[in-house]
Amino acid sequence: MRKTYAWSLGIAIAITAWLGSGLYLNESKPLETSIAEKNSRSNELAADKVPTNVKAASSVAREVTRYATVSGITQNKRTVTARTEATGRITSRPIERGDAVKAGDSLCEISIEDKQANVDEAEQRLAQARIDFTGAQRLRRQGFNSESAIAAAKTTLAHAQANMKRSLVQLSKTKVSAPFDGIIESVHLETGDYVTPGQACATIIDLDPMLLTARVSQKEVIGLERGLDVGGTVDGRDTVRGTITFVGNQSDSKTRTYPIEVQFPNGDGRHRSGLSAEIDIPMDTTFAHQISAALLALDDRGDIGIRIVDEESLVQFYNVDVVAEDEKGIWVSGLPYKADIITVGQELVVAGERVSITYEDSETTAGIMSNTVGVSSSVNLTK
Repeated sequence: MRKTYAWSLGIAIAITAWLGSGLYLNESKPLETSIAEKNSRSNELAADKVPTNVKAASSVAREVTRYATVSGITQNKRTVTARTEATGRITSRPIERGDAVKAGDSLCEISIEDKQANVDEAEQRLAQARIDFTGAQRLRRQGFNSESAIAAAKTTLAHAQANMKRSLVQLSKTKVSAPFDGIIESVHLETGDYVTPGQACATIIDLDPMLLTARVSQKEVIGLERGLDVGGTVDGRDTVRGTITFVGNQSDSKTRTYPIEVQFPNGDGRHRSGLSAEIDIPMDTTFAHQISAALLALDDRGDIGIRIVDEESLVQFYNVDVVAEDEKGIWVSGLPYKADIITVGQELVVAGERVSITYEDSETTAGIMSNTVGVSSSVNLTK
């Protein structure tokens, strides 16, 4: 019985001690600070902090044209294989691969054989037919000839003229001529070869004007039309400008893209067919600031942006899109129309921090910001 009392007393003491320890611990635990109090304390500390010195430049957005860049190739406008139109042996081939030729220049010459004799004969028969027709008309005026005789003489003259034309055509077919100014890309015959009508003599390509060919998406084809002036880059080095001469109306069944062609001058033959090229297609206009790429920063998500200073000298971070780049810097959208962009010390401050601003002078600003007027005619914007 006494043992039972002892156990009961021990349990009661343990429970009392446990309850007491809980009250003691609760009393000693500090109260959690509210969010408002934390913000108030943070603002007090920020106010007491000495502002960071930064340099800034005032920038005003400019209206620029946004371009989409599509990949393509250069392509010569015409390629023709000149072929023979007569039977015979090749007596001359005065051209070689790579030669520049003019329209009408001889490419291959076929043996004349009796074709020149046929022309001479036809010429004599034509002369006789003219004399006979003239005499028949004279006799008709004198009343010594009938209408039937006049008609017969006229028919003989027409027949002689037709024979003369046929003989000249057959003679001309012994010479294969260049159809236009161009470059000999390949030759297919040698002197001494025996040919029949339709055999290839030489392949000629026309390099002036040259074409830029590409395929554009459904979004990019909107607004494109013949006659639109566009720019491009050939082989990553040479900048060219040309005019859109063709916009496809039927998309590819697999890629859903449309073919386009841009024609540009190539009088010096500098650009060959088949070179890689990029075409800058105007899409729309937007307002953007021109800055140095060194001013770009990353936020916590890894997106690029720019630090600026607002009217209360507080740092603000704006995410931006790079819509252009040229030799003077990059163009970004996403900033206010007028912005004081931090140019020195941007890596030392964070959004919401109060700073002490020193504004760049006009010459320094021009060097750092490169904010020039008239960009829409020279900027190469990419999508």
